[in-house]
Amino acid sequence: MGNQITIAKLIENHTMSADMAGLLWAAVSEKVSFLTAAVYRNAGKSTVAKAVLSLRSKNVSLHYASDNPEVTEKLLNVEKHGGYLVVDEFSAYDYPGYLWGDELRHVFKMLKIGYSLQASIHAENAQDAILELTEKNQISDEDASQIQLVIFIEMFGTTLADAKRRVTQIYEVHRVDEGKPLGHLIFKWDKESDNFEMVEESHLFGRNKEDVRKRSEILGYLANTDKTSQEDIEKALADFSKE
Repeated sequence: MGNQITIAKLIENHTMSADMAGLLWAAVSEKVSFLTAAVYRNAGKSTVAKAVLSLRSKNVSLHYASDNPEVTEKLLNVEKHGGYLVVDEFSAYDYPGYLWGDELRHVFKMLKIGYSLQASIHAENAQDAILELTEKNQISDEDASQIQLVIFIEMFGTTLADAKRRVTQIYEVHRVDEGKPLGHLIFKWDKESDNFEMVEESHLFGRNKEDVRKRSEILGYLANTDKTSQEDIEKALADFSKE
């Protein structure tokens, strides 16, 4: 837990901005289903996903999906459904915890009974992440529309040692029609200035702009004062929940 790269650390190392992080905090507080996507391995999909999920409310549980059907079947039969269903990766690659085809489609059945989803996926951009589901896995428009957010990450550098990672797109999915996502960019990264820019405010979540602003300020303060441990994050979450 102590070695986890937190959302405050991701702000500090310029992977994302405090405004981005505040909105993502609001998103998981509303149990929004989201994907973390990138073209290449080691771009930080899982790191960003874990950091964002750590901002969820304490009463929201995490359930880790598996390529063993019995694991997800048990979740269907529990008395109370809910929390986040976490998938290591949607991928055709044969690796434990990676889901594709029938196993991937089974996950979307579970979203209909109260679970939210977080999964990582390889894609060319945020919109392409949805196409990976609809075109290659035959996920219906209705089911794919349950994904409301895609966080797209890019990695720059010649080696892992000098790599820099940036959240270059935060894309809101309004709905999926004929397999294609319809939505808009909330944030984008400008390569020339190395700055993050808001394109358009979210339509589906984080509608209380003052609340989102407060969340952004809290996370920005933690990053700017080197309070970036998971313990610092948890204290900030607890303090915020008391307000």
